[in-house]
Amino acid sequence: MTVTTEPVAVQAVKPYRLTPVDGTTPDPVLVEIVAGYLASVEMEVETSISRTSRSPMIRDAHDFRAGIHDRNLRKLTGRSYSALVHPVARDFPLDTMKPGDVYFHNDVYLSEGGIGHLPDLCVTVPVFATRPGEEEPSVVAFVQAFGHHDDIGGCCPGSMPSGATTVYEEGLMVPPIKLWDQGVPNEAALRIMTRNSRMPDALAADLDAECSACLMGARRLTELFERYGCDTVEACFDAMMDATTETYRREILRKIPEGEYTWEDYAEHDGVDEPMLHRQRITLTKTGPEDEGGERLILDFNGTGPQAKGPINHCGDYADGNFLIKWLAPILRNLADSPERMAELDVNEGVVPLIEMKFPEKGTLITPIFPAPTNARTFVILRLLGVLAGVVAKAVDGNMPADQETIRYTGVYGEDFDGHSYLMREVLGGGSGGRHYADGEDTIHVVPDSRNLPTEFTESRFPFIVEKLGLAKDSGGAGRYRGGLGYEKHIRMLKDANFMSIADRSILSCWGVKGGKAGRPFSVVLDPGGPNEREFDALTDAEPIKAGEVVRIRTTGGGGWGDPLDRPIEEVVRDVLWGKVSAEGARVDYGVVLASSTGEPVADVDATDALREQMRADRGLDEPFFDRGPGYERLSGGAKFAEFDFIDR
Repeated sequence: MTVTTEPVAVQAVKPYRLTPVDGTTPDPVLVEIVAGYLASVEMEVETSISRTSRSPMIRDAHDFRAGIHDRNLRKLTGRSYSALVHPVARDFPLDTMKPGDVYFHNDVYLSEGGIGHLPDLCVTVPVFATRPGEEEPSVVAFVQAFGHHDDIGGCCPGSMPSGATTVYEEGLMVPPIKLWDQGVPNEAALRIMTRNSRMPDALAADLDAECSACLMGARRLTELFERYGCDTVEACFDAMMDATTETYRREILRKIPEGEYTWEDYAEHDGVDEPMLHRQRITLTKTGPEDEGGERLILDFNGTGPQAKGPINHCGDYADGNFLIKWLAPILRNLADSPERMAELDVNEGVVPLIEMKFPEKGTLITPIFPAPTNARTFVILRLLGVLAGVVAKAVDGNMPADQETIRYTGVYGEDFDGHSYLMREVLGGGSGGRHYADGEDTIHVVPDSRNLPTEFTESRFPFIVEKLGLAKDSGGAGRYRGGLGYEKHIRMLKDANFMSIADRSILSCWGVKGGKAGRPFSVVLDPGGPNEREFDALTDAEPIKAGEVVRIRTTGGGGWGDPLDRPIEEVVRDVLWGKVSAEGARVDYGVVLASSTGEPVADVDATDALREQMRADRGLDEPFFDRGPGYERLSGGAKFAEFDFIDR
């Protein structure tokens, strides 16, 4: 028997119709009914998981999501992104599937790009209905859920070792398998997975919750097909995808001028090498109406840096970048006519025909070679959101949000007072970037519905006290529209423990655009202001904390948009009153001088006008379009801006 560890390349399933193009269209009211039904089922699946799961990461932090796909593997729903059905259909032909089957996988390199790191466990359930002329039910759709689980083995608690140099160190890899066979769980596979986990009970409960929720969702979808008939429902699916394609082409793509634009940004460290600029580059080409198939965006990632030694690589080039397209496409919604319209635009498989991906050869950050580590691939996939926002900003005179870094993992682990092992890990958000019409939002999470863990829950379950949880003052980048603020959280340990952090943007800041300034970076400090004060690395597995010591976590602020000296004085004073900007920040960042007062802050208008005039006079004549903050100069060898940071380059 020959066993290969190198994944076999497969041809991606292209988005294609389920029904012929014959000039007939389904009733538009019924299309809306079907779309609403799918959204309702997706939400019901997620609600079921959140109410029946056990781990804090799934139940409380809500770091999971569901998706509904048709039999041609197209993602139908747009409420949240999900993984792909491609690897399941690749390994298990649809005609071999039976009602009650549940498929499982978490193997990054055999997921066709749908899974980014091993703690993301994916459950897929086929939906069955009887088609006209058939006697037996066949597969008509899929319900899928995947989420970030507490632990799947590997060399450190949480299965995200910051110094991993191969995927083998990161935990148990499971290629697509049949986890339930016609309603009967595969107990042997479940025992293997739970045996490899440091949190076996939570893992078992979470998997049971996800399998049961997806099976419930499959029953709901069968009812839909039985009510209206398979052909009618599938015609509605095609109409939904067509509507998304045409809406994005009409309302979004046409706002991007034809041409070619290039920009790049960087991750700062990989846990193995010393901090450096790990480059991610996008050259965006906007085609015209004469392009075959209509206007499109071509995203060329050539110029992206080499595969990292540490675990920040992301397998983005599988299935022609199908997952990555749907991950990046929400950024384009910022070109909608209004925030209200932006919220109405779904991201489903209908965006895929509009975006072509061009990947570099194997061996880069987004085309890693097995078994390169990937557990901190968050650094790359979040940065790519910003790179796309930046390159589009160059095309549309800056009318895109400034940068954000709104996800990182922090946590503590050890033994509680009863001697039981515990792991508390949460996904802390940060500030979003300022926009051309409004300030950024404070402490948001990029994962839909994700949230920080409630203090009441963590204090009752883990041996620490949350002494402070609030906004990190001055963390938002200065601008005509200020970047949103990050968190500031203080944890006092009641028992010796270890601290872990999987975070980027501790040196490089979230960039500002069109005169806006960069936000403040991420930081973790032990014993702030005390005799033992020291800063932890942002990517670390096991920093010891003694009982009684305090850890201060400050997350990133979003970048600013527009010249901060153009921000109305009254808005700066309001920010000071609200505690979002300090008096010193008002003066240094915005040129607003506050008069001495024992009451509410009041601006000295004459002094402010004089200071702002002097600050404008002191500026250089050739300011870059993007501001990266002081961290870039440190890692670039002294350069204050990158080659592509000017609008005409």
